[in-house]
Amino acid sequence: MRPGGHEAPYDDARHALADEAEGYLLAHAHRDQARREAEDLCARMPWLTTAQAEELIGHYVRRRLDVTRELLHSTVRRAGELRQEYESRYAALRHTLLRRHAACACAVLACAGGVSALTVLLTR
Repeated sequence: MRPGGHEAPYDDARHALADEAEGYLLAHAHRDQARREAEDLCARMPWLTTAQAEELIGHYVRRRLDVTRELLHSTVRRAGELRQEYESRYAALRHTLLRRHAACACAVLACAGGVSALTVLLTR
């Protein structure tokens, strides 16, 4: 969340650049973590040759990044769906609230008119 409230994700070049840099650093850290996990796995398999270990590490890292990419895409898609649902619900609630306020205002005006008419009739 940006300071000062809810802003569009790319409202200016500074935020876009900061978001891109943050994404790059997170992806790099995730790749490094996947590589460490793969190296730990290969260390527990002493029978692997160096070439086999490197192939396994490369395969593990690629697969892990693919899975992460899929998860991120599904999260972004779901966030968009939820945003749409919340925005439509918010619009419906605003519409209902406006309708109720208008009905209350009409009722108050009608009561005021009735009281005014009753006052005029009683003062004659």
